[in-house]
Amino acid sequence: QVQLVESGGGLVQAGGSLRLSCAASGRTFSSYTMGWFRQAPGKEREFVSAIRWGGDSTYYADSVKGRFTISRDNAKNTVYLQMNSLKPEDTAVYSCAASRRLHITTRSSSEYDYWGQGTQVTVSS
Repeated sequence: QVQLVESGGGLVQAGGSLRLSCAASGRTFSSYTMGWFRQAPGKEREFVSAIRWGGDSTYYADSVKGRFTISRDNAKNTVYLQMNSLKPEDTAVYSCAASRRLHITTRSSSEYDYWGQGTQVTVSS
């Protein structure tokens, strides 16, 4: 089974930045689409960003586009989410996910097969 280990969450003031990391196990990391999702208490999990296996295609939710950047380093089996200009509305548990399916929209949590444990991001005013 693929294991995903997340890090980089924390407390930051509005306007600040954080970089989340997700380290994946296995030799086939480069074959997976990787995504980031987030969930705030009492709210549904929502799509944040995703990146295809080759790194040539990226996807962003409208709420984070222009502020967040997703990238991956296949040599390190790691995907990153650089978060700039953070807002209180970004406060949530952020989880990374992996999908090896060929035909996916990248935006639905049901399309992903493996999930990390989640890391808390808290943005204060």
